[in-house]
Amino acid sequence: MTGVVVGAAVVRDGRVLAARRTRPAAAAGRWELPGGAVEPGEDEATALARELREELALADVGVGERLGPEVALPGEKVLRIRVCRAEGEPTALEHDALRWVGPDELDGLDWLDTDREVLPALATLLRRRGPSSAPS
Repeated sequence: MTGVVVGAAVVRDGRVLAARRTRPAAAAGRWELPGGAVEPGEDEATALARELREELALADVGVGERLGPEVALPGEKVLRIRVCRAEGEPTALEHDALRWVGPDELDGLDWLDTDREVLPALATLLRRRGPSSAPS
């Protein structure tokens, strides 16, 4: 069976939450959408809510639709990004920096290659949900 890694596009006011990695060494200093592996017995939404609690201390998380392509990862795994909303301010518990990024700022960050594959779909979503749009 293929393993699934889920990433969260936490969207607020036309911006997405980006997190800067500290490990492993090859990924340190690069940006990602927070998330992690789906554990046995979890669905994607449950895994994302758990990961956002563990990585960002976000307790009230709503998990929505899939975004962008499914991305192949090493070790017969796939990355799936889901749009999320979260109440409260995130705290970097496993990253060294967090940043809210607008659609025109996405290309300015050094994203992990796997996350970079969803940036076009993410930019489109952020433009649709710009600061002037109603909260989702």
